[in-house]
Amino acid sequence: MHLKQLLYLSLLGFSPVLAHSSTLPGSTEIVWTKQHADTAALPLDKSVRYGKLPNGLTYYIRKNTEPQERVFMYLVNNVGSILENEQQRGLAHFLEHMAFNGTTHYPNNTLVDYLQKNGISFGADINAYTSFNETVYQLQLPSKDGELVNNGFQILQDWAQGIKLDHGEIDKERGVIMEEKRAGKSLSERIQDKTLPVALNQSLYAQRIPIGTEQVIQHFPYQEIENFYKNWYRPNLQAVIVVGDINVDQTEQLLKKQFSALKNPIKPTPRQEYTIPLKGKNQFMVVTDPEITTTSIDISIKYPERKLKSAADFKQAIVKALFNDMMAGRYNPIFRTANPPFLGGGASLGGFMGGLDVFTIQINAKPGRLKEGFDAVWREIFRAKQLGFTAKELQRAKDSYRSQMENLLEEKDKIASSQYVQEYIQHFLNGVASPGIDHEMKLINQILPNISLSDIQQVLQQYLKDSDRDMIILAPEAEKATLPNEADLVGWINTLSKEKLTAFKEEMSDLPLLKNDVKAGTIIKEEKDDQLGTTTLTLSNTIKVLLKPTNYQNNQITFQGFSYGGTSVYGDQDFQSATNAVSLVGASGLGNYNADQFEKSLAGRTASASPFISETAQGVSGYANNKDLALALEMMYGYFTEPRLDTAIAAGILANAKDGLKDRDKNGDAVFQDSVMALLSNNNIRRTGLTADKINQIDPQRALAIYKERFADASDYKFTFVGSFDIEKIKPLIAKYIGGLPSTGQKETAYRNLHINIPAGKIDKKFALSKEDKAMVYLVLSDEYDYNEQHNIALQAFREVLEIRLLERLREEEGGVYSPSIQMDYNKLPDARYTLTIAFSCSVSNADKLAQYSIEEIEKLKKEGPSAENLDKFKANDKLNYESALKTNDFWSNYLYSNLYNGDDMHRIFQRSALRDHLNPATVKEVAQRFINDKNVIKIVQLPEAKK
Repeated sequence: MHLKQLLYLSLLGFSPVLAHSSTLPGSTEIVWTKQHADTAALPLDKSVRYGKLPNGLTYYIRKNTEPQERVFMYLVNNVGSILENEQQRGLAHFLEHMAFNGTTHYPNNTLVDYLQKNGISFGADINAYTSFNETVYQLQLPSKDGELVNNGFQILQDWAQGIKLDHGEIDKERGVIMEEKRAGKSLSERIQDKTLPVALNQSLYAQRIPIGTEQVIQHFPYQEIENFYKNWYRPNLQAVIVVGDINVDQTEQLLKKQFSALKNPIKPTPRQEYTIPLKGKNQFMVVTDPEITTTSIDISIKYPERKLKSAADFKQAIVKALFNDMMAGRYNPIFRTANPPFLGGGASLGGFMGGLDVFTIQINAKPGRLKEGFDAVWREIFRAKQLGFTAKELQRAKDSYRSQMENLLEEKDKIASSQYVQEYIQHFLNGVASPGIDHEMKLINQILPNISLSDIQQVLQQYLKDSDRDMIILAPEAEKATLPNEADLVGWINTLSKEKLTAFKEEMSDLPLLKNDVKAGTIIKEEKDDQLGTTTLTLSNTIKVLLKPTNYQNNQITFQGFSYGGTSVYGDQDFQSATNAVSLVGASGLGNYNADQFEKSLAGRTASASPFISETAQGVSGYANNKDLALALEMMYGYFTEPRLDTAIAAGILANAKDGLKDRDKNGDAVFQDSVMALLSNNNIRRTGLTADKINQIDPQRALAIYKERFADASDYKFTFVGSFDIEKIKPLIAKYIGGLPSTGQKETAYRNLHINIPAGKIDKKFALSKEDKAMVYLVLSDEYDYNEQHNIALQAFREVLEIRLLERLREEEGGVYSPSIQMDYNKLPDARYTLTIAFSCSVSNADKLAQYSIEEIEKLKKEGPSAENLDKFKANDKLNYESALKTNDFWSNYLYSNLYNGDDMHRIFQRSALRDHLNPATVKEVAQRFINDKNVIKIVQLPEAKK
């Protein structure tokens, strides 16, 4: 065997075995056995530096320049809530909190303060999470700052074995975690509390929910958390992952120096692997609740997990992905009927936990049609099991899978560092293979062509079993007496399994996408802006196209186009038809193709175009790779010139919408959100919640007429294109598809200013709607605003500093909230206004007090201005964020589009650094005093409903 062949086989995961040669007695040769090749472990990607220190700590180091000049540093602990004893329930998560409250080198809450001063944002760049089996800490730092990176290693080491469990800090954090626990109280948690023990087969996992118990959180002795930390946070259960724009050799030296001193306990407790046992039995449960608005049935068939370690596992993973794609293709046409039998439904294979995977069958029923929906979902499963899939279905699924992987391969030098980190986390914790995209593509090229229909058929033969099956019914309280029992469901399934079904049929088309040929236009003017790196084309139909080629991705192009108008130009009587026109048209197909034909025609293609009609504009957005850009533009052209309305699909959409609203008024959170929207819009029907009456106002034919009116004349449209294109090569496509759009030469009717604004004055409103013992507080301040770049950045700084202060006061000082949300919005059109929104959950007794404290902090910032220290944190963070954002297609696409929409100076981006640097406490105070109006304060509080 030639060395080249040997290397190729080894890259595919084949390993040589020695066998006696029948031709040369006594000698040996390398023989490749298929069985061994399939089961041999896949190699770890050679681009990652992998190793273990003498103390057992594992490390992964990889150079990656996406994003540039950034490094991701993670400490991964193979330690989670599953390792707690009864007296420690919740302490794995509690310990994670304490890691930010004081460490050896960053005592007394100085860690977050230090990082914020260097532009590192708490939540986005520094964070952590605790799960059943792991606790993971993360840092994202500027890699060119050597001192900060060195300190990053020190921070990871402190987290590993230097958390200072100060008793005073522990007691303060008890309240914070209780508020985190309170914030999670909801309908979903009530459902989870009842169903999770069943899903977890009453295993230890059901008793180790990471948030823990109130009793432990409030009262655990300090020694318990100290014992947990010393016992489990040890190097032989830890990994350090460093991925970013770094020197690998230098990083490895730093890592070894920093972490070699970590010690394991003299007599370490063995780290047991906990699994969820399969008992071979079935389980059934009915859960009803006053706030559940529709009836659903979730069926989970559990089976042993197959971790992706070998080529055989890789093949099985592909087979499952293809099966899920093909199964979804069986249900999509059902959704597109005039009277769909369910609100939602489907079947798919997926991962679970505790050593298990799961085959899930889900039905979300329409009112009074539970059995009909159940039958419809299961009938497709049995149709596939009895009669199989078709060759065309398999080929489409293969084409889509290959296309996705080829796109990844094309972007392999642009893969985000965070994605690599997640791969290495799974490699460390679960042994999941990470061979790299090149190796994966070689495996795909070897495996994918050989996957047959029998391979897909085997999925249902293997996983559709009648044991280890959970059936859970979720239903409104009022339907409790009429729900089926386990015997009923089993009977339904058995009856369906005996039905004589017909083979799946689909309607294909080999027609071109569009009925009519495109009448191309021409480019009549070209203007370059070297500073922005853009080229503006004026087309013969007067449309302007702004082009910005980039190298931020290798094979990605995004485009957006708009014209003023939107739903605002229609009266209230047409609003529902206007605002739903795109969803009805977009679901109906395009040109020569109905919806199913259109969906199937896109298999294996990377192209999208989506029309929109907003309140003030209409237009289209899309994306493509270079190969399929022409198709995306043809789709865009079609949405202007050959839209369709499928009356059956429209009827189905409207019927489902009405059925989905049944009993919405029984869900307190939904009613509260509707109430908030009504209050903030002065009950304007264009902002208030959806109702059956509003759905009845939708006339599909009127919606189509409005859609055609909005897209009949493109003469004043503006388009932006950003991405990996060559200007000269893209010009003919622009001239053909955009230059060919219909144009009358008449200027589009401008949008109508509806003046739907947040009401002025002070409003204090309480709604007793919650089923939980908690309050949800909203504070909304708004007023007119002088929109310009200097004011905008000052308001951004004000928001950032206010968030720091509210975290300090409401969370750290008061222990009254978990994480307050602070949002600052401002807009130029149609009215120049700002809106500041503060939201948090808390105890009922603290709601008014914490709301008042929030207002006090706003007034204090207005009166005194921000501290120089907190303002510098904003500046540092803004600088880092903009450095990263400027190197992404998403930023430029949104920036160019928003500037065209607002009529802003495109070059304002180059002023940002100077405006930021010139910010000082006085300028922020001045802008806040001018615009943040304490006379317009709306306080809305959701409280528990009165006990009956």
